[in-house]
Formats: sequence, structure tokens, C-alpha cells
Amino acid sequence: MRMRPLLAVAALVAAGATVFVVGRSGTAGPLDVTTTGARYAATVLIEDPAPGRVTVEVRVDKGDADSVAVSAVMAEMGHATPELTTTEREPGRFLAEGELFSMAGVWELTIRLDGPAGEEQLITKTLITD
Repeated sequence: MRMRPLLAVAALVAAGATVFVVGRSGTAGPLDVTTTGARYAATVLIEDPAPGRVTVEVRVDKGDADSVAVSAVMAEMGHATPELTTTEREPGRFLAEGELFSMAGVWELTIRLDGPAGEEQLITKTLITD
């Protein structure tokens, strides 16, 4: 008899998780991810992270980067995008525009930074929805 309440609680937790995941995928918000390496730290902002053309902002939070480029790979599907070169709008703030994600799914985002400290690639994963 004690097993029924546990099953009921487990079912409620599973239903709640399903509602959260399904609800989240339908209402994707801005992408705001920070990643840190040995020489640099950067925050990537994409207002509308969806397949197709996007505007990418990279803020360099640590280090003095002279140039920044962004690319993405979806290894499971064999997709990779050409590197987007950014332009520096103000010190530490770089912008690029182009197609970064060709479809929804989990993408590995690479931020390549270069400056007086040398070159470094910062990598993070992100979920892109339609």
C-alpha cells in the first residue's frame, strides 16, 4: 500500500518536468552564456537564438582581445558553420551577424579570441530551439 503514494509522487514529478521542458522549448528566450579559459573570459549574447540569421554579441570579461570570432558545430548531425568574424563596437564588445545555427538542437559554440596574451578558444554547449 505504501508503494502507491510513491508512484503518485513520481508521476507528478515526471509530469512537472515534462511541462517544464515542453514549455521551455516553445518559448526560447535570449541566449546569455559565459565561458572562461586560461587567458580570457567571454559572455555571448544572442537575442533570438534560432536557426537562421542571428546577431551575436561577445563581451570580453577577462583579458584584452584584439579580435573575436564565433562558430558552431552540431557533431551528432555532422553540421558546422563557417566562422563569423566580429567587429569591435567599443572596447571589449564585439558584434557579428550571420547564420550560426542551421537547425534546432544542441550546438557546441566556439569563441576564438586573440590578443596580446595569445589565442584561445572557449567552448560551450547550448540548446537552440525553433
